Amino acid sequence: MRKTFLTSAISAAALLLTSCGGDGGSNDFGGTPSPSPSPTPTPSPVDGNGGAYTAPAQESLTVTDVQTIIAQAVGEATARNLPSVIAVTDRVGNVLAVFEMNGARPTATTSARTALGAINNPLVDVQGVEVPAAAGAIAKAVTGAYLSSAGNAFSSRTASQIVQEHFPPAPTTAGLESGPLFGVQFSQLPCSDFNQRFGNVGTAALIGPKRSPLGLSADPGGLPLYKNGVVVGAIGVMGDGDYGFDPNILDIDDDDEEAIALAGIQGFAPPAAVTANRISVDGTQLRFSDVVVSDLAPLQSNYAAISGTAGNLIAVKGYAANVIIAGSAYGTEASGIRSSTATEFKNRDAFVLSDGAGTNRFPIRGATDGASVTTPLTAAETRAILEEAFIIMSRARAQIRQPLDSRAQVSISIVDTHGEILGIVRSPDAPIFGTDVSLQKARTASFFSNSVAASDLLGNPDTDVAAFVGRVRTFLNDPNALTGTVAFADRSGGNLSRPYFPDGELGRPHGPLSRPIEDFNPFATGLQAALIFPNLGQHLAFVTGAAPMDTPMRCTNTPDAVPGQNRLENGIQIFPGSVPIYRGNQLIGGLGVSGDGIDQDDMISFLGLHNAGQRVGSIGNAPKAIRADNIVVDLGNANVRLRYVSCPFAPFLDTDAQNVCEGL
Repeated sequence: MRKTFLTSAISAAALLLTSCGGDGGSNDFGGTPSPSPSPTPTPSPVDGNGGAYTAPAQESLTVTDVQTIIAQAVGEATARNLPSVIAVTDRVGNVLAVFEMNGARPTATTSARTALGAINNPLVDVQGVEVPAAAGAIAKAVTGAYLSSAGNAFSSRTASQIVQEHFPPAPTTAGLESGPLFGVQFSQLPCSDFNQRFGNVGTAALIGPKRSPLGLSADPGGLPLYKNGVVVGAIGVMGDGDYGFDPNILDIDDDDEEAIALAGIQGFAPPAAVTANRISVDGTQLRFSDVVVSDLAPLQSNYAAISGTAGNLIAVKGYAANVIIAGSAYGTEASGIRSSTATEFKNRDAFVLSDGAGTNRFPIRGATDGASVTTPLTAAETRAILEEAFIIMSRARAQIRQPLDSRAQVSISIVDTHGEILGIVRSPDAPIFGTDVSLQKARTASFFSNSVAASDLLGNPDTDVAAFVGRVRTFLNDPNALTGTVAFADRSGGNLSRPYFPDGELGRPHGPLSRPIEDFNPFATGLQAALIFPNLGQHLAFVTGAAPMDTPMRCTNTPDAVPGQNRLENGIQIFPGSVPIYRGNQLIGGLGVSGDGIDQDDMISFLGLHNAGQRVGSIGNAPKAIRADNIVVDLGNANVRLRYVSCPFAPFLDTDAQNVCEGL
């Protein structure tokens, strides 16, 4: 029934390290060759006032740049005989152009395959759905732009590697845990209250971060664009009609869409030292592109020769006019993300979200939930939490950045128990995706720790969503689950959101917030996808012109906390990096962190909140007695304890302290 509505509405990687595009010092992707970076010197302790980071230079794509990128991509698409839709965005997600080649498929279908190669029930979540090809191209471009920074260049192929049920994904890696960013694909959603919508597309309304029509993409064909070592946007290509993911990292794909995108980024490729294949997670080298420059046809860069002959610019409702526009320079007021002022935040390294006219969109403030909380968070307490979390971040060793021993860079969000934003700050070069995700994490931790979590889910008009409450209670053997008796961090809820419990172990039951493995893939994660399914359907119907109204700026149909305030306005997130905030035994909010390794995100949230409590008194992490890691699930032949947070073993750059979260 649900899929019928949507369809009608829109009508073991180490074995291949030498095959992943070289050693990173080569020019395989078109980046500037460079020697392997040396570790940076151990820094002095950070005092919290700033000076630990250098903001990226303010670079941007010009109209001529975009023309060149499109022409190069069209040339490769012509050589490969794959007419495609090509989208170019800037770093904050503005769609600068969408070019449709003659004969390009107008739609694509989301994959309904699992890692086991089975064909699944097409009624489950977002599998087997026909979507506009332009939406797929835009989503791929947004992914390349949002996952990248000056310290890491990630692609939609990288995203594919880190969101599946086993990491790395391959037939021979069954039994390993899920990807570190499992679930991140359902972020940057078109219904999000955080991400900016396009006003008058094709004009100067370039305030970001912008939303994506399909969230983040795991389909190869999205690559970031750089100028002078600074990420300035990305290209996305949709041509083969299959909007999917790569379930097998143990082969090398001659992927036409990725080749077209790689041709597009020539002259705008990331530095070779920061491409994903130079970065490892838990000993596994990431992937950037399976195609290298030597695989490409001779480069074509004459836009005048292809415009109107090979295809044309097209308008995409809600995203782009049929013109090319220049991108905004990240870090400027016009981009919507800029350096904070002295009155906005103590640490002058911090960046904030702005409205383009100088006003901070999410200034630090006190909580709005006085009707639900005896003593709500004050503005001073919110500020203390953000400042202390920022200090922990600036001391932490990054996992996903080059050179080695770089500082972590993340986004940090705080919400009250109604889900209202009390403040958001970022480091200067944190990946854009983490801003929306940090907010999702903060809301998720606060929501699942709330006494009304069960009643809110049961109050959702979608019976599929409501059914997850009973599944959790049965699985945990607790008829009172989700009524505020347990404090859930995102790592805890993530444990319950995997298609195997414990995570990755074959032959185990699925977590109660997940789909069973026979119905699972990155388009069908369970509660996370079910919550936003109607919003996505309404939005795509709007994009295609099948519906006059866009989805509201609010994800999920759970009941409002009070009129106009919804606890899950940008969806939920199911990978680690958040903690609920308590005053004694009472929940008073949530803190979310995203942008680096998941253990770093956990540590920054957990220690940041702890240190803020030490500084101002009264607030802090959940009491140990109610944290989710007290829950032991009886699987019949095994007992499995949930996790709360997991901090890096030796995380800091300014001290050799180990086990820094132990005992807190």
